[in-house]
Amino acid sequence: MFKKRAITGLAVFAAAALSLSACASDTPAISGSDVDAAAATSAADFGGLDALIEAAKAEGELNVIALPDNWANYGEIKALFEDTYDITVNSADPDISSAEEIAAADNLKGQDTAPDVFDLGTAVTLASTDYFAPYQVENWDDIPAENKDADGLYVNDYTGSMSVGYDSNSVPEPTSLDDLLDADYKGAVALNGDPTQAGAAFAAVGLAAVQSGGTLDDFTPGVEFFTKLNAAGNFIPVNATPATIASGETKVVFDWSYNNLAQTSVVDGWEVTTLPGSVYTSFYNQAISNDAPHPAAARLWQEFLFSPDAQNLFITGGAYPVTIAAMTEDGTVDTKALDAIGALDGDLVTPTTEQAEGAATLLASDWAAAIG
Repeated sequence: MFKKRAITGLAVFAAAALSLSACASDTPAISGSDVDAAAATSAADFGGLDALIEAAKAEGELNVIALPDNWANYGEIKALFEDTYDITVNSADPDISSAEEIAAADNLKGQDTAPDVFDLGTAVTLASTDYFAPYQVENWDDIPAENKDADGLYVNDYTGSMSVGYDSNSVPEPTSLDDLLDADYKGAVALNGDPTQAGAAFAAVGLAAVQSGGTLDDFTPGVEFFTKLNAAGNFIPVNATPATIASGETKVVFDWSYNNLAQTSVVDGWEVTTLPGSVYTSFYNQAISNDAPHPAAARLWQEFLFSPDAQNLFITGGAYPVTIAAMTEDGTVDTKALDAIGALDGDLVTPTTEQAEGAATLLASDWAAAIG
């Protein structure tokens, strides 16, 4: 999980938008109304990308969920999709967890307001494949094999590193995990969510595990660290958000680098550090709901997210997109944006499917007691 690179400014986005409409021009047109969009596994099933765009525009709407505007630049990404295709993006419950996305799909099943697409952490993705419809985007080959389900049920999209953001006006910069056990951090340390439900919080425990001398095969050292942090009175069971950071309620926050970095421009004194040693990375996953009320728009959204315009916007937001290597090779990466966030360096560690499943099982049984 991790990676980077892309082209410059408006030229990149314009070229990428053109590529989405041009790729299918040589394919015989099929009216979008003649296609079972919910069964389509590629743009070819519509007769090409132009026909998919036609079908998506006919639907006119896309329901997304759990996509905050300030998370990896999703605000600009949603806006560009709307402007490019004249499709309204209905963005529901931006601050809920990955597990709550799936719960919403259950609660809204069969309704017009059900989510069309998901953006999920690894553990929830692996436990929820029954909710997904297989689909392979046109640039499927640009996505490394290890970053996608072979059948297209889910696909890695973007990543960052697990970082520590802190209010430099209130607390000193932590230079190691153990620093956070000191009295300087009393009632100050929070996670972005519950690690049994939210990918960012799950990753924070994983980071604590490898920073404590453990491995991704067993998150127990990470759970033990948060047990000690809680016993010291330094951990607070508050889900960190931009609002809790701005108010000073959460003075130290474990979160993805792109989220913590986003706060440095809006909160006075907010700084971000990556602890020395192992650097934890993990991709978020895109998937199309098999109950999508707008199945063509859902598939166009997937095509759009993996196009250079959206992948570059992730970089602008401080995240590293999955097609970074291909974009670097073909010259479509926004090098200026990439230079601004820097390379993703260090001893990078990312859980395998088996490790993530094992960690999810451990957290389900041990987390509540650790911070209770």
